[in-house]
Amino acid sequence: MSAPNPRLVVVSGLSGAGKNSVLRALEDLGYEAVDNPPLRLVETLIGAAKPLAVGLDARNRDFSAGDIIETLARLRQSHIVQPELIFAIASDEVLQRRFTETRRRHPLALQGTVSEGIATEQALTRPLRDAADWVVDTSDLPLAALRQMIERRFGTDNPGLAITLVSFAFPAGIPREADIVLDARFLRNPHYIPDLRPQTGLAQPVRAYIETDPDYAEFIERVAGLVTFLLPRFVREGKKYAMIAIGCTGGRHRSVASIEALGGILRSQNWVVQIDHTAIRSEIGGRDLDSNMTAPSADHPAEPAASVQRTAANLPSAPGKSGEVRRYFMSGASK
Repeated sequence: MSAPNPRLVVVSGLSGAGKNSVLRALEDLGYEAVDNPPLRLVETLIGAAKPLAVGLDARNRDFSAGDIIETLARLRQSHIVQPELIFAIASDEVLQRRFTETRRRHPLALQGTVSEGIATEQALTRPLRDAADWVVDTSDLPLAALRQMIERRFGTDNPGLAITLVSFAFPAGIPREADIVLDARFLRNPHYIPDLRPQTGLAQPVRAYIETDPDYAEFIERVAGLVTFLLPRFVREGKKYAMIAIGCTGGRHRSVASIEALGGILRSQNWVVQIDHTAIRSEIGGRDLDSNMTAPSADHPAEPAASVQRTAANLPSAPGKSGEVRRYFMSGASK
């Protein structure tokens, strides 16, 4: 049997969006990391025993998005290496704040304003963003969560399919990395029940209320059927990462309960699942996984930690404890 082609990960993106953090995370995974070499030298670096991670961005004197895309296309056709392009982005507001906090000048606007540098770089790198295999938005992504995503997707000892289930609020926008996006806003809404409004879809009373909707059981059954049909085919085509997102209005009740139900079904079939409740993550502002999800009061006691994190003994090992389903409930910006 012939040895698999070496792996090449090219990391690009906007200044301040976390490119260096991505490159360091890959280096920690055992990749040989090289930041901003001349493009003509990239092909000469291929072939080492380690997988290769190369940072290429607009700071480079001979930067050309077109030349990078052409080089990656040639490498794919040659079958010498398996190249993959990551492009890191963040919102203009977040990029502006990060440069202001660090008191750094934008590398493309040494004599101008940060906003001018951001606009210039966005225009120069737009073709790379459009051609990227993975566009990662770090606007509201903690560094720890970014590193976990890199580990799941590029860990050399994790050849299986990395599955992430995401609940989100439609007003905040659809997750950019999602492969499948579903809308749960037609389900009965606990927001209008005063006793349930402060709680989340992680709480049993909220889930019980949503489950009374006559369409809920069929919705979960059909979604699970679609996902379980697709996942083995994703594996067959060599896909390494899959994100399934379910949204509702506030991202706290119906989408959370639906993602939890879907996660339970996939766990029962021995898929390794990672769950990210994005609205809750933003709401609780960085508290630990086992933190209470509801602001406690006399009438509404806090949800117990047991409702936040559960394990399945029959799961194969995942990053962290064996059989554990990881959830992100963190907030902040990745530098």
